[in-house]
Amino acid sequence: MTQSPTPIHETVREHYAERIKSSASCCGPSDCCSPNNILYPEQLLTTVPSDVASTSYGCGDPITLASLKPGQTVLDLGSGAGLDCILAAQKVGETGHVIGVDMTPEMIERATANAKKVNLTNVEFRQGYLEELPVENNTVDVIISNCVINLSPDKEKVFTEAFRVLAPGGKLAVSDIVTAGLLPEPVRQSLSAWAGCVAGAVQADEYIAMMKSVGFTDISVTPVFFDKETVDSALADMKLDMADYPREEVYKAIYSAKITAYKPA
Repeated sequence: MTQSPTPIHETVREHYAERIKSSASCCGPSDCCSPNNILYPEQLLTTVPSDVASTSYGCGDPITLASLKPGQTVLDLGSGAGLDCILAAQKVGETGHVIGVDMTPEMIERATANAKKVNLTNVEFRQGYLEELPVENNTVDVIISNCVINLSPDKEKVFTEAFRVLAPGGKLAVSDIVTAGLLPEPVRQSLSAWAGCVAGAVQADEYIAMMKSVGFTDISVTPVFFDKETVDSALADMKLDMADYPREEVYKAIYSAKITAYKPA
């Protein structure tokens, strides 16, 4: 890896290393994105052990969004403890292949162990940065990601890399945090809020513009709004001082989104 880590990379890496060591799920408070809550169809999770299914750090269900088919090669950007990779590997079958990329060594270790636990041989995990993917050009049919692109300090580079490794006609299917306006300054300046999947979120229009600028087409963004209790829990977990900023601004601004796009054939 030649990518030089920024303070944001280091904060995020330390945050998730601690979460996996303590067996905590989700990027923020445990009730914001538990896989046993609202993220995945219940039937999808019956194929994995409960201890694997409960270690999720996402904000959505990119597996269903991706509509995976047997034989496809899939890349997961920010694969964490490996849940989405494992679910994807089951979808693409023995003739398919799944690659998970994550910058946190502790996550790579846990994901590898989880894949072995369910006897999968068509999935591998590589340590690396999303801004410099350890994947060859034009070799991936589908890219998935679950609440990770918002963590990058250089999202346009992430999209450039995603476009590079996708085969012509390939699909990008991600769940991510985006905003409908600017977040309050205390949130945007907080490194803990970066690690918590909030401060790094950009406006949906900006997200789409970056994707278009690198060549993606047929971009679709479907919002999934959080309830107020979830947002309150996230802000409390990040220990942000919001006394001078109406919480209504945050309630209206931040949401999860189902995002799909394609590399032209």
